[in-house]
Amino acid sequence: MISIVDYGLGNVRAFSNMYKRMNLEAMPVRSAEELRKATKIVLPGVGAFDHAMELLEASGMRGVLDELVLEKKIPVIGVCVGMQILAEDSEEGSRPGLGWIKGTVRNFRSEPRTNGLPLPHMGWNDVRPSAASGLFDGLGEDARFYFLHSFYFDCTRAEDAAARASYGADFACSVISGNIHGVQFHPEKSHHYGARLLKNFADL
Repeated sequence: MISIVDYGLGNVRAFSNMYKRMNLEAMPVRSAEELRKATKIVLPGVGAFDHAMELLEASGMRGVLDELVLEKKIPVIGVCVGMQILAEDSEEGSRPGLGWIKGTVRNFRSEPRTNGLPLPHMGWNDVRPSAASGLFDGLGEDARFYFLHSFYFDCTRAEDAAARASYGADFACSVISGNIHGVQFHPEKSHHYGARLLKNFADL
């Protein structure tokens, strides 16, 4: 069962609809009891880092998420802010993140080469996988995805950056560490490229 964590943020229905079109079983989960049935986990998110963490804590699912992902090694993919909260912390707020992948979420304004560019970084951009991963199978050099964000994931370990995009400077637009995956872009808004990536995640 692909479980889409519905904690009040993110395009939960869009993910459900995409998997339905692929004839893959996926459903939103809103409680720890429902989440325990997961064999794959989608963690969506939009908006601010602290708000996402507050809602996730309030949902009652945080403890089960840690158990499934860190102990049982269930594959998970965080999307947009759902990727950012995989980090240890963020310049956007004061709350700690999940800390599943070491790194800090930084404002593009912190990077001199992107300071002065319009924010948010919005629209279609090329994505270049920088590590061998089944998540990007069949997605060649022409792969493009839809972005909408003002902050980026600064990985502590370079090897955790699984793909890069450029906005004035290169940044990690995907992170992977073992069973933990994250993408800054929105696959649910990225047409056939996004559908292929979500199918790849289901097949991991």
